[in-house]
Amino acid sequence: MKHVLMELPYEQSALEPYISAETVSYHYGKHHAGYVNKLNSLIEGTEYADKPLDYIIKYANNSIFNNAAQVYNHDFYWKGLSKTATSPSVKLLGLVERDFGSIKAFEETFLTAAAGFFGSGWIWLIITGEGKLEIKMTSNADTPLRHGDTPLLTCDVWEHAYYIDYRNGRPDYLANWRKLINWNFISDNLAKVENDPIAGYNQSCNEINQVCDYVDYMQKNETTPS
Repeated sequence: MKHVLMELPYEQSALEPYISAETVSYHYGKHHAGYVNKLNSLIEGTEYADKPLDYIIKYANNSIFNNAAQVYNHDFYWKGLSKTATSPSVKLLGLVERDFGSIKAFEETFLTAAAGFFGSGWIWLIITGEGKLEIKMTSNADTPLRHGDTPLLTCDVWEHAYYIDYRNGRPDYLANWRKLINWNFISDNLAKVENDPIAGYNQSCNEINQVCDYVDYMQKNETTPS
């Protein structure tokens, strides 16, 4: 099985001014593509040659695992960004408020963890087997799939994700990355976990309460981030 580089769901310039086309070109076209190519060369003639990506991540080790996990992590990272403003589904918003207090509190907790993470790696929003939302951090190529957790969102804090635009200013990168969060993607991931296709971001909100007021407002006012 030959693994292929995913197609970006937007143009390479779509995330500007927060993430430049130059950064996307290097991050996606060099680093991400490099992991795909390296993985294909490493698995040739091995027991993993015909295995899907998630199988390789769960069972391989060393270089094969590292490259497979980085392919998966980067796929997840790009899908978690949006060129237009998005909003969480009713279900997701309810879980965020239950486990973090509010969307703002979640984002602040997530970004604080990302800014303080030492070295290279990934910051994740995951949902546990018990249905609780948690923030997890993995070093280097490590990924929640390896540990039985289900990821909903990730942020790349390797320097190659932001050095061109922000040099070593990771907090500045994170402050702008926050504006690109694709809540539709997170909501759909949650719906898949619960095997409930109507629990995604396009679910209508018919109750009269503050949560529904917020969701209805956001869905009616999706604009380019400012």
